[in-house]
Amino acid sequence: MLGSPVGRNQRPWNKGLLIGQKKPLEPKHVWSIRVRLEIAGSRRDLVIFNLAIDSKLRACDLVKLRLEDVLSGAKMRHRATIVQKKTGRPVQFEITELSRSFIEAWLPMLRTTGSRYLFPSRLHASPHISNRQYARLVHRWVESIGLDSASYGTHSMRRTKAAQIYRKTGNLRALQRTSATRSWRALSDISELRWMTL
Repeated sequence: MLGSPVGRNQRPWNKGLLIGQKKPLEPKHVWSIRVRLEIAGSRRDLVIFNLAIDSKLRACDLVKLRLEDVLSGAKMRHRATIVQKKTGRPVQFEITELSRSFIEAWLPMLRTTGSRYLFPSRLHASPHISNRQYARLVHRWVESIGLDSASYGTHSMRRTKAAQIYRKTGNLRALQRTSATRSWRALSDISELRWMTL
């Protein structure tokens, strides 16, 4: 038996919760969130938001990005390579010009902390923000533009750019080449979005 049966007075853990895949953000949502973060002057959040979309990394890999991943000496990299925690494989991603400008604005504040990580934690026990802190940020961003945060999560950030590429090209093979995801199953899930948007 895989799990314990639910008794008469027990409530199932997922009752009332939206489970399954989270939706990717649409381009209008990306711009709305970006504008709100710029107005608020939230430099760190702008960097996290833009790198999450550019890199298509899982939350556990995104929060552990180091300065040397995005900088080469004092010069900003155009492409970064990291080894994924889940697969152990290296993945390369582009750092767009917009993301580079946000990183450059964030660097002076970051250097005062003396951290090697791009997103340092304020807690001494942890060198970088946690996956849970990142998840809370994503929910806050989504709620700030009036969307239901239950429909979106950290994986939404990962799927956003992939879904946009697929909508423009309709080519799963091209998407596989640009994505940290190599499995056809994950990419076929993205292809289903095409039918949801028609």
